[in-house]
Amino acid sequence: MTSQPSSGAAIGAPADRRRWFALAIVMTAAFMDLVDVTIVNIAIPSITRDTGASFSQIQWITAGYALAFAAGLITGGRLGDIHGRKRLFLVGITGFTLASALCGFAANPEMLVASRILQGGMAAMMVPQVLSIVHATFPAHERGKVFGLFGAVVGMGAVMGPLLGALLTEWNIAGLEWRPIFLINLPVGIAGLLLGRKFISESKAPKALKLDLVGVVLVVVGLLMVFYPLTRGRELGWPLWGYLSMGGSLLVFAALVAYEKYKTRKDGSPLVELSLFKVKSFAAGIAVQLTFGIVCGIFFLVWTLYMQTGLGWSALRAGLTGVPFSIAVSVAAGISVQKFVPRFGRKVLQAGALIMAAGIGIYIWEAGHYGQDIASWQMALPLVVMGLGMGLIVAPLTDAILSEVPREHSGSASGLLNTTMQMGNALGLGLVSAVFFGTIDDRITPQQIGPEFTDAFQNSLGYAAAVLGVIFLLMFALPKKPRQHVEEEAAGDDTPGESGELADREPALTP
Repeated sequence: MTSQPSSGAAIGAPADRRRWFALAIVMTAAFMDLVDVTIVNIAIPSITRDTGASFSQIQWITAGYALAFAAGLITGGRLGDIHGRKRLFLVGITGFTLASALCGFAANPEMLVASRILQGGMAAMMVPQVLSIVHATFPAHERGKVFGLFGAVVGMGAVMGPLLGALLTEWNIAGLEWRPIFLINLPVGIAGLLLGRKFISESKAPKALKLDLVGVVLVVVGLLMVFYPLTRGRELGWPLWGYLSMGGSLLVFAALVAYEKYKTRKDGSPLVELSLFKVKSFAAGIAVQLTFGIVCGIFFLVWTLYMQTGLGWSALRAGLTGVPFSIAVSVAAGISVQKFVPRFGRKVLQAGALIMAAGIGIYIWEAGHYGQDIASWQMALPLVVMGLGMGLIVAPLTDAILSEVPREHSGSASGLLNTTMQMGNALGLGLVSAVFFGTIDDRITPQQIGPEFTDAFQNSLGYAAAVLGVIFLLMFALPKKPRQHVEEEAAGDDTPGESGELADREPALTP
């Protein structure tokens, strides 16, 4: 199933019925990646016992994936624009599956670290194509429903990773201990590859582009100068070179902007399409995405530390406690774009920020009120409220960011969107050292661990709520309604023929 590599498929052409199979395939791949980001954390004790990995190596097993993923996202999106999104998706899912096998059969910590870095790099080829394929395959009037599904997948992946990791590790399948957390990707990846070849339509940028190698180098160097100190800073005692590196990254990014302007004038093939930032909805959405990533980076890590270390819960109990959160995110994300955004626009996202902040407030009160005696069922209320708030943000935000992006730049936009989220997560993780560990006494006794971790958890959630306040204000810069919903309203006032014309203004790519 292929299409001509142009933006144009004929206006008014019937959409291919197989696009929903293609959606299921790319959503499954996205879910696989989202789960893989978090699934490792829960199995760290098992990996340490089995491989004898040092603390530094354990850090790189988790951080190596994130570094490779973030550094390659923009490049992966642009490669999809140039060589075809279907082709890059298939390359990415093949490499991701092979890297997962290498992780599962790793003979030592060094091999596991290298395989995780490879896995992150392959994810960077695969993930940007997901939104690009959606953007290129579905007409504008269907994307709201699709982005609602995407938000539900994001919500499920956020919590299902730790739960799935806990189950696979505890079951100790065939005596493999932690290895099934990676090997489970093999059948999913193989099925995605075979079905993707059949059902996904090919699409690429309508004009010939070239890969901007200088831009690739500047992006990778700039991101590494930020991510590496944030990842290793606490372990190394926050050395001066870390701050200099993060400060110096601003110069690298400034050089990137200058070079991309030159590259645009020279041959029109920059890695980062700076013209995207002239689209108000995209620029404002990226700012919201960055700050929202900070909230997620802070919350999910301190939440895990609070339950497993502070309260002494097992990995399985901690994972099961998060199920109400996952369900709430999925439900809210599924209905927000389809039901609420067409009527209320950006107010839905702003309501999500306020509801999520309210859930955090309830969680702070409960942690202090119940102390070490808090039960999983008592956490359900704040988690459901937070989940509903997050669900009202994740799906409409993607919709708002990409709604006015030209189709020929959808790959670059998708890469920037995902990179921004990863940068926000990294900043949030870096802040954990200050807002969580910074409040814990270095000479803490075993008897003090519970109360100290509870206080640190409450302190961290206070900062997360403050960031959500900033997000609420930033959302005023988003368009009142994404463009397709405005067009649908206009179409509703016209005759059927005019309505069809408006609905097909951004047609799907068809064979």
